[in-house]
Amino acid sequence: MVIKQVNLETVCGITSTLPENTLPEVAFAGKSNVGKSSLINALMNRKGLARTSSQPGKTQTINFYNINSQLYFVDLPGYGYARVSVSEKEKWGRMIERYLHRSKQLKTIFLLIDIRHEPGANDQQMYRWILNQGFRPVIIATKLDKINRSQKDKHIKMIKNGLKVVPGTQIIPFSSQTKQGREEIYALLDSLLEEGELQSGI
Repeated sequence: MVIKQVNLETVCGITSTLPENTLPEVAFAGKSNVGKSSLINALMNRKGLARTSSQPGKTQTINFYNINSQLYFVDLPGYGYARVSVSEKEKWGRMIERYLHRSKQLKTIFLLIDIRHEPGANDQQMYRWILNQGFRPVIIATKLDKINRSQKDKHIKMIKNGLKVVPGTQIIPFSSQTKQGREEIYALLDSLLEEGELQSGI
């Protein structure tokens, strides 16, 4: 996939009406500070379009990026940030749930997990919830550059065991610094387009 055109088309807050897009959507979910904005920027080859923050939990909207007028990258709010109030967490949770329930164009969900750490309770809950919605998420193991290369397989196994992943689940190690893993994600998106799974509306 060669991304030539990117447009932040829609920003939805807690009370916003979700757009009724005709192009297919690929959603990105992950814990606050897992590197979600950095991943999206790396995929779009834009340094600062998806807003990164030194303050985890700051993103409170669902952002729809139109990619090549072919599909949307949907950036979901990060979950699990401890300093956010319980009521605020519940609002964000309902917003994410509303999107996953109501989107008619959602085809694939990328669930981001920090490769350095065993998946936490929030990660496990999100993974199971995505499965219960009928999706088989692709796991993106972020921050690959933060561990020794020799430790990669061990940490991927830790993620598999921690999430109790469904057999055959794809796990892609990724580094926003070196861009390792980006071509695998592009290839996955290309294969989905070619298979017609992301073809509606193009």
